[in-house]
Amino acid sequence: MAKSYFLTIEEAKSQLESHGKEGYAIQSVFLTRKNWDKTKWLLHMHEPIHQADEQQIASDLEQLLADIPPQYLTGQEEFFGRVFFVNESTLIPRPETEELVEQCLQKVTAETCRVVDIGTGTGAIAVTVKAERPLWQVAAVDVSVEALAVAKKNAQHLGVAIDFFQGDTLGPVQQQTWDVIIANPPYISYEEWPLMDASVRKFEPKLALFAEDHGLAMYKKIAQQAQVCLDEQGWLFLEIGYQQGAAVQAIFQQAFPKKEVQIKKDMFGNPRMVLVH
Repeated sequence: MAKSYFLTIEEAKSQLESHGKEGYAIQSVFLTRKNWDKTKWLLHMHEPIHQADEQQIASDLEQLLADIPPQYLTGQEEFFGRVFFVNESTLIPRPETEELVEQCLQKVTAETCRVVDIGTGTGAIAVTVKAERPLWQVAAVDVSVEALAVAKKNAQHLGVAIDFFQGDTLGPVQQQTWDVIIANPPYISYEEWPLMDASVRKFEPKLALFAEDHGLAMYKKIAQQAQVCLDEQGWLFLEIGYQQGAAVQAIFQQAFPKKEVQIKKDMFGNPRMVLVH
């Protein structure tokens, strides 16, 4: 007699946990592949498992044990209530970046606004901002042609119109004036490499993660370029590493002496954002 879905998933979870990995990942991947919500899972979990599903779980388990992120197996991740396509050319969108978007949407009250997202990756920031504020003019920049292809696919899939530019930081859009510059730039220092999770080290794009100068190089570049193209009353919203608050604050205070530069904490109480206005 075939095992149930529940027993098959539980065995796979145990295998992951015995290797020090997140057990629930296998169930999350399975439910995404089947397009089952929790109700469907409860309805079917004690039924005998179909052979094709059992083979798929075995294959996914093998890849999870090899540290492949579950989001790269399913090709998607949720961000701000929407599902975004992801692949190995893009960073996986994370909850702390949702908080950065939330800050932008709360602080900027103008009905119309010119926004540029630097290092857009999946387009999660730019697409979300445009979807939440349809009257805003939103642009997105990335140095990676492959990442831009994913971002364009997400914009089309979620029905928003965004201007995309290929290039380094604000380079391609420096001739324009922006009310909001928002970015989750690469900010991890190369010294932190040994501390990174194995799945991040092996599979996520290093271009989107690491920066020279102890992780501060991109902030210095953005601060310099933004002086040319940020509106006098404009905002900067930046995600930072939790140990970078004072350093990033100093970079932008020097670049914008007349503006207030604030460090904001995330939901866990860690300093993870810098706001300039």
